[in-house]
Amino acid sequence: MAAESNLPATLRARGYRITPQRQLVLDAVTTLRHGTPDEICAEVQRSASGVNLSTVYRTLELLEGIGMVTHTHLGHGAPTYHAATAEAHLHLVCRTCGAVTETDAAIADELVALLSQQHGFETDVAHFSIYGRCRTCTP
Repeated sequence: MAAESNLPATLRARGYRITPQRQLVLDAVTTLRHGTPDEICAEVQRSASGVNLSTVYRTLELLEGIGMVTHTHLGHGAPTYHAATAEAHLHLVCRTCGAVTETDAAIADELVALLSQQHGFETDVAHFSIYGRCRTCTP
């Protein structure tokens, strides 16, 4: 994937070293598409059992700081991370069954424009989750 191949150059350009742990964490984020730090750690430990959760958290923080990953909150608990190269999308979170559905971020363009126009507010749709009830749970 593009994010994986750009990691060494991006890290070097910012004065960081590429380490196997950093590459493994990015690979896990890419593989899982959406993963909590615990899920990412479990994926990394499949090939590198010595990597611990604190290393995963530090690496996610670094990768987010250099623009390789981003996170969103899909409820109470740990954030969910995905590659920053993933197409912009919103998360529709069902409060009843917990299902998470992705939809194109363009669906919120009118809301984003109104928030900008009326409040001068720049919306970060990468962190945007909408809560409600899914089709299955709606009476």
